[in-house]
Amino acid sequence: MPDEVSQCQLTEPLRIVPVDADKLWMVTHMRGDLSHAIVTSLVAAAALASACASSGANRPRPFPTPAGASAPAPVPSTSSSEPAPDAPVAPPHAALSQDEALVATALSFRGTPYRNGGSDPAGFDCSGFTQWVFAQHGIALPRQVEEQFRVGEKIKQDDLKPGDLVFFHTESRGASHVGIFIADDQFVHAPSSRGVVRVEYINSTYWGHRFVGARRVSQDHEQRADIEPPKPRPFPTAP
Repeated sequence: MPDEVSQCQLTEPLRIVPVDADKLWMVTHMRGDLSHAIVTSLVAAAALASACASSGANRPRPFPTPAGASAPAPVPSTSSSEPAPDAPVAPPHAALSQDEALVATALSFRGTPYRNGGSDPAGFDCSGFTQWVFAQHGIALPRQVEEQFRVGEKIKQDDLKPGDLVFFHTESRGASHVGIFIADDQFVHAPSSRGVVRVEYINSTYWGHRFVGARRVSQDHEQRADIEPPKPRPFPTAP
């Protein structure tokens, strides 16, 4: 019995068939042209898409507005560092009457030290205090107590109003001390004792029996002295 021959022995040996060089160059050249054509087509398509996007043909149109309507005004920026203008400041005592404003000025100096001969906020004596306060409201008073006692209108104690001058005798029978009436039997003044501008009662134990009178001085009455003008003498006649 003849020996069995394996399948691999029956397979025909591999043969290398030579390829024509001209055919091989033609196939390679065709593949290269095909790749170049594909790349060129992709580049052209991309360029076309870019041109369409930048031409504005497909941009959305703005929402239509009614005829004659103007575009809304731009909203002002709130991030500006420029500060808002300050509100105007009202002058002191602007809402008060002249008398009330004068009293408010006088009370603002409470606690100011007494200074003999003083007539400014560094220190006051009694008539220097009243003169300074009235001057802040356009009313000129004389410097001395006895002179202030002769200006303005004479007022009874029962008729006192805020801002009236009140006079007392402390050294002699005449007026030697002055203050400013506030209200409710009180006055503000610059006494020599205890050394500061303060408020006291007119009818207190000390001041009650020393009250000698009051004067009302305003811009209409300033410098009007309570002195009878001299009477003209008759023309002399020949003997």
